[in-house]
Amino acid sequence: MNSPDEAPSLLFSGQKLLLVDDDTSLLKLLTIRLRHIGLQVEAAESATEALAMLPVFNPHVVITDLRMDEMSGMGLYEQIQKTRPTLPVIIMTAHGTIREAVKATSLGVFGFITKPINHLELNEQIQKALKLHASLFSSEPSEEWRKDIIGQSSLLEGLLKDVYHVSQSDISVYIQGDSGTGKELIAQALHKASPRKNKPFVAVNCSAIPEELLESELFGHKKGAFSGAIENRKGLFELANGGVLFLDEIGDMSPSFQVKLLRALQEEEIRPVGESQTRPIDVRIVSASHRDLKQMVEEKLFRLDLYYRLNIVTLKLPSLMERPEDIPLLVDHFIKQRSKRVKKISPEAMEILLGYEWPGNIRELKNVVDQACAFATTALIPASLIENALQKKNLSMSSFNEARKDFERDYLIRLLKLVGGNVSQAARIAKRNRTEFYRLLNRHMLKPVNFKPKK
Repeated sequence: MNSPDEAPSLLFSGQKLLLVDDDTSLLKLLTIRLRHIGLQVEAAESATEALAMLPVFNPHVVITDLRMDEMSGMGLYEQIQKTRPTLPVIIMTAHGTIREAVKATSLGVFGFITKPINHLELNEQIQKALKLHASLFSSEPSEEWRKDIIGQSSLLEGLLKDVYHVSQSDISVYIQGDSGTGKELIAQALHKASPRKNKPFVAVNCSAIPEELLESELFGHKKGAFSGAIENRKGLFELANGGVLFLDEIGDMSPSFQVKLLRALQEEEIRPVGESQTRPIDVRIVSASHRDLKQMVEEKLFRLDLYYRLNIVTLKLPSLMERPEDIPLLVDHFIKQRSKRVKKISPEAMEILLGYEWPGNIRELKNVVDQACAFATTALIPASLIENALQKKNLSMSSFNEARKDFERDYLIRLLKLVGGNVSQAARIAKRNRTEFYRLLNRHMLKPVNFKPKK
């Protein structure tokens, strides 16, 4: 491996690295040297700036200083974990904070390197991190597993990378998301990407089955076990044997049945109602809920031991309002599904859809588009049909003052993505003048040029 003073050998070829340090001189020096070896580098002088750049730049690896003002390197790592849990993060630290760095690695940080920086060691760390990233995501055999998931937003792409990564193991996965965000579609995608893809995928909505029938539905029953049991019947666990059992709305399961489910998962066997013998099962459990299971555990409504059994990995689904750039793609998909006569939606109608809050998420969007298609008399859906479907009077995008302060950065990022970095258009939608809008962008260290379409 070449030293930094030798001619560049381009060890890397275009992989993207986000570098974070409040020491501007070191930041500039490292940026030059890392670009010198072929990396595509973006530099941030604070964790706040880094978080603003993350969804736009989509790096393969992050290198951050440990000690920084406002938010530390560990604080940045914790924020990255919320949306990009598989993104490798390397911590830079002075000798006096090595103990903290070692603790950081125990919490999931990919690695750490001490200052002054040994560039050979840094190159090796980067190579290992990029190799990990490639092993997680570059080996996807095809896109078939995800073909039913519509969208191209960075939030969705990050989620799908995590889906593929966890699909390769057999661990239990818990999917949390609001109603209508597509939890079952994500569970199906996880199954299609997994080694169990040729085995059954069986889904059950736990809230739709009365408690007295849930045991029979999941575990099966013997003929005569209860009134109405006129024949032996296999339960969903047996029907899913070798494959995946998707337990939707797991949070609605009664405490008494939670005990029975926990026992089945611990023992890897079930006992049909009315039988004395147990039967072994080989099933991967994927569960989901629109409710916050962690809060339910705190309120003693959900068993802690079952929570840990189900929640080895959590996949958090974004709401539709968090990924507005996917709305045009979804609308086009739903129109093609619903109607041969209707071809597209008018710009005015699309503007209404982009400004609506979508409490029902993708399911609500589909219903609105389906209704508009049903009443459309031309190939173009007008704004009036969308307004009627939504049954709202004021459908314009909320002014910036109405957005909660804690979500300012996310609001601005979504807005800049929506208009492709056009500040005039973004300021007009947010109902701010250009000067004030630039002040807001500067507060969150957002650069409009980063959101412009790549040529």
